[in-house]
Amino acid sequence: MTKVSMMKTWSPETGSLDIATLGRLYRDGSLTPSAVVSACYDRIAARGDDHVWIHLAPRETVMAQAKALEAGGPTDDPLWGIPYSVKDCNDVPGMPTTNALPEMEYWPETTGQAINRLIESGALCLGKVNMDQFGIGLVGVRTPYGACSSVFGEDFISGGSSSGSGVSVAAGLVSFSVANDAAGSGRVPAAFNNIVGLKPTPGFISNSSVSGGGSLKSAETMTVFALTTADAVTVGRRMGGYDPSYEFSKPEADTVDLAIAPIPPKFRFGVPAGAALRFFGDGEAEKLFAAAVARLEAMGGTKVEVDFTPFEETQKLLYGGPFIAERAIAMDKVVAEHRDHIHPVTLSILETSSDHSAKDVFAAIHKVAALKRDTRATWADIDVLVVPTTPTIYTKAEILADPIRLNAQLGIYTNFVNLMGLCGMAVPNGFRPDGMPQGITFLAPSWQDAKVASYGAAYHAATGLTLGATDNPQPA
Repeated sequence: MTKVSMMKTWSPETGSLDIATLGRLYRDGSLTPSAVVSACYDRIAARGDDHVWIHLAPRETVMAQAKALEAGGPTDDPLWGIPYSVKDCNDVPGMPTTNALPEMEYWPETTGQAINRLIESGALCLGKVNMDQFGIGLVGVRTPYGACSSVFGEDFISGGSSSGSGVSVAAGLVSFSVANDAAGSGRVPAAFNNIVGLKPTPGFISNSSVSGGGSLKSAETMTVFALTTADAVTVGRRMGGYDPSYEFSKPEADTVDLAIAPIPPKFRFGVPAGAALRFFGDGEAEKLFAAAVARLEAMGGTKVEVDFTPFEETQKLLYGGPFIAERAIAMDKVVAEHRDHIHPVTLSILETSSDHSAKDVFAAIHKVAALKRDTRATWADIDVLVVPTTPTIYTKAEILADPIRLNAQLGIYTNFVNLMGLCGMAVPNGFRPDGMPQGITFLAPSWQDAKVASYGAAYHAATGLTLGATDNPQPA
């Protein structure tokens, strides 16, 4: 599934939607936003009922927006005329927000800084996409709208909670998708669909566009799915920055230059040591990660096995500790009003939010602080930490039969990241013999977003993998 040849012409059926390609064609006059929008809607129709879209904007509405852009000609903004989707827990004016609970649907008239910046850029929102209800889950099956599948296998999960976001990008329906990540929702769908997931430092992209400001405000962040790291960075740079209207936005966001640079010719990358590197019996995923380590070494890296205990202990706290109680602030009223309509697995998780005392919460905060302290020597010894994005991939049937345990297993390399304030870039890493993809994630401390983006871009290029499920090559 690699390709090195360059595309000669852009096909409405199969042409790449990566931002670099569309921008080049827009500016040389060989393609227009309305032609791309028309192609996107035709592709969406051709896929049929794939459970990706919760709300698809009327074709004529987005075509009119595209024509209005064309009347002014291309601008220098790289997002001009670029089609995108939005996870349904984020507000877009004129489109419904449901959080995958149709009974609480509302139509926002305004949104926050991040989405507003995309609108101002001339990017074209095609609609709202499916998700695990309230963003709780890494699987993509906890939704009343029907479960998405990985673009590479109908029986396999798409990953969640940003399921529709991942599939809409990988299937070549949009160029990028705006999503969210508290436990790994901006990374797991990237791994299961052969695309890129930008998970910034919490506070870099304001959550003021998120419904209610988010339900796990102290940890979650908006994220970006894209076909390439460069595309994800292009979108992330536009969305990011300090937002004085949102209490968890951070002034440091204005100091981060989220830009891709060449990686050093020699570098040190950490990997989990010993039994912490687990794949739960998936030998092919284990081989793929070993191949990733070998590729990084060929790129000039030195592997450093790190004590993963602090990261492991932190990831257990996200859902196994009192941090779930933070969701009660936003969700207790929803549960009281809509209990009969909430997905049973989601409800069982939310009902544990009242099991913890204030002492429990503070004890957990103190424990995370101590665990972060325990990782400082590790970060001083490595440039980046590299982990499998997930240890394996499961079928829908497997998840339905064992929803809590298997979801928890999927999060062993993701759950700790936001609690520790880290930034990450999830990139493709190849395919198992059965054709199902796996990914790796580059991690670094707060505000080193440009570093993980640079390593992610270099690594993705080295794989030679095609983009999503489109069979299009990575742009030069």
